[in-house]
Amino acid sequence: MTPQAPQPPQAPRPPLDDPRPLPGEPLALDLLNTRWNNGGNPRDLLDSLDGLALWLALNGFADQGVPADRATLDALVATREALLQLELGRVAGEQLPEARAELNAVLAHGSIRRTLTADGPAQQVETDAPAWLPAWSAAEDYLRLLAEAPDRIRSCASESCVLRFYDTSKNGTRRWHSMATCGNRAKASRHYARTKA
Repeated sequence: MTPQAPQPPQAPRPPLDDPRPLPGEPLALDLLNTRWNNGGNPRDLLDSLDGLALWLALNGFADQGVPADRATLDALVATREALLQLELGRVAGEQLPEARAELNAVLAHGSIRRTLTADGPAQQVETDAPAWLPAWSAAEDYLRLLAEAPDRIRSCASESCVLRFYDTSKNGTRRWHSMATCGNRAKASRHYARTKA
């Protein structure tokens, strides 16, 4: 066996450049926010395998060996659509059995296995294929948000914005995904309307 030459230390990876206007929301909402409007132009981070690879890396799934392939992309897009339909129905006060069935089908691809280790209780997510781990995790996160505080799951109040956020403000009255963008546009629009009246 030939000895290997020592490898130079790896330089730290530069931070990933996320093009989305609202990263960092809970996983279910982060998945929904892979679609956004950019100056009136719809954008979709999951319209390519490169975008998928970025989303997986940003959310720690690349480090878990989840492949950025068609199966993972299809699972995530189907889950995103089910979550979107459920959120639209929840806001409108409608029961959507088809969307609920779709989300339950995603959840059927995995489970949490609880064990007792030397360090105490532990749990591990198990999915029937690595491609389902991100989709299953987003679906599970949505259930967690619904159980904890469904009234804190919000859509940006701007009519042209499709982003969703989890309202962590103290009094729970946040309306905009960002006051600097959508909030200021709404204030400017109201001001313009008052000056024209």
